[in-house]
Amino acid sequence: MIKKQQLALQYSAKRAYVATMMEVVGRALAALTAEDEQTRETLAVLPEGFRFAMKVMPDGPGLMLRKNAKGVFVYEGAPRPGQRADLTILIKHIEHAFRMLTFQESTAQAFANDRMLVDGEIGYAVRMVRALNRLETIILPRLIAERAVKEVEDLPLPEKLQSAARVYSGVVKDWIQTGIKELSRQVRVA
Repeated sequence: MIKKQQLALQYSAKRAYVATMMEVVGRALAALTAEDEQTRETLAVLPEGFRFAMKVMPDGPGLMLRKNAKGVFVYEGAPRPGQRADLTILIKHIEHAFRMLTFQESTAQAFANDRMLVDGEIGYAVRMVRALNRLETIILPRLIAERAVKEVEDLPLPEKLQSAARVYSGVVKDWIQTGIKELSRQVRVA
């Protein structure tokens, strides 16, 4: 009985961690597309209104992004039931997502180990993975990025720090804006 409770607690903790990291990654990817010309160029072939989702199967946490007219992705939160995306990366189990988001296994290794499915055009998936790799290269310390990304781009330290600061400030700015919107919605309802 105690073992079952421990497993349930571990699962809940991993799910909470994955949900938090999905939100961070979604907001950070949106901030990266706003701040980084190279990422916008990588994703330029994706049409306006293009929706990208990443989620854990069957009903786990995830993220949803939409490309706007400026070529910048906007974070839309977790995918809602019935909401469609042009490209969805499905992670087969919460444990697989946890391993990826704790940088125990790279995205490339997870694909190779058949831990993910792609629903959508594979060429678009390759571009999204390139953008995610650039994000991890920029925001993670090199030692961790080497575990998360197949090939870490060699960025000069000042450029890396400056880019990481812009991405993280974009994440914080988005969280604040989301919080203000939610607070004003609650005030209107009350």
